[in-house]
Amino acid sequence: MRDVPRVVWALAAGRFVGSMTAFLMLFLTLYLTGPRGLPIATAGLVAGASGLGLLVGSFTGGRWGDLFGHRRVLLGASTAGGLGVMAVPLLPVWALACGLPVFSYLAATAGVSTGALVALAVPRGDRRTSVAIGRAASNAGFVIGPPLGALVVTHSYEALFLVDGALTVVVAWVVAAFLPRDAPLSTTPSGAPGVWQALRADRPLVTLLVAVVLVDLVYRQLYTTLPVHLRDEGQPVALYTALVATGSALILLLEVPVAIALRRRSAYPVIAGGYALVGVGTAMFGLPVTVVSAMLAMVVLTAGEILYKTTATAHVLDAAPEHLVGQYQGLYTGAATSGTLLAGPVGGAVYAVAPGALWPLCGLACVLAAGLVLSSRRRSLAATR
Repeated sequence: MRDVPRVVWALAAGRFVGSMTAFLMLFLTLYLTGPRGLPIATAGLVAGASGLGLLVGSFTGGRWGDLFGHRRVLLGASTAGGLGVMAVPLLPVWALACGLPVFSYLAATAGVSTGALVALAVPRGDRRTSVAIGRAASNAGFVIGPPLGALVVTHSYEALFLVDGALTVVVAWVVAAFLPRDAPLSTTPSGAPGVWQALRADRPLVTLLVAVVLVDLVYRQLYTTLPVHLRDEGQPVALYTALVATGSALILLLEVPVAIALRRRSAYPVIAGGYALVGVGTAMFGLPVTVVSAMLAMVVLTAGEILYKTTATAHVLDAAPEHLVGQYQGLYTGAATSGTLLAGPVGGAVYAVAPGALWPLCGLACVLAAGLVLSSRRRSLAATR
């Protein structure tokens, strides 16, 4: 931990504050259906458009950092996005519906540049610890954020968005003081491959990205169908909140030590093991529900998350050519958050038709993802012999 650069700690501190004050994401639907008086269906469409902006920003925002410098993009996107969030209470509904996807796109772009800056601050092969520190900081912020936001809401929703937007701007400029200056603007090195050409030459990495979409579809059932399943099984809401809190606590306690312990291990077996554990844990929710069975399922699932998320993120960044670090970060972030759009529709449709089938199907999907990663890696090793 002593060898972790100051830049990584500064960016982790920024992620902690950003997650702690991510009020727009947490309270948007309540705000739209409350003070703005929108019907729930309309509010859902507006919130969905914001989510789409976040996903598109994750996939495409890295290109701006690769072209113009990640420090510049982090500052510009955070400042513009933060000012936009501060303006939310002043915007008419039609302008809000148009503006929210833009604000989300800017937030995602800033997040991708943050990940790229962490990667560029650390040599290849040593990035797992730095990624784990950032994830731990973000999880710690999300633990504090909801109750803090609820406290602010008792004062006013307007204050909620002012705090969110203002801190986004302030934190970006404070963190920027610890970041290295960007190089002068330049074009891609002559003859250097573009992102798609580079990916075509690395089939195991493409397979990993496909597999993580499958796993994220399963993982996000935690926030879509699982609370409904627990309710239908006669369990109180307190059990669901306890499960989420348990997962967050385990990540805070264990993710950094596990990343340090496994940092020299080959990435693909660790990632595949994590995928498999997520599948086993999710399938266990299909057992007769008790407090013990649900907690055990959550522990197994979280163990898988701890194994695969840090390792996969660092592995993708290690695979990126220097001029494509931002775009690789964006591709992985987009794949690893695709479940935010897919989990609800897919999981909800399966649960509506056959509630008991959802959990074993989720387990099979994760086992398939683990098998894809391992088989792809074996083919790659055989080709190099």
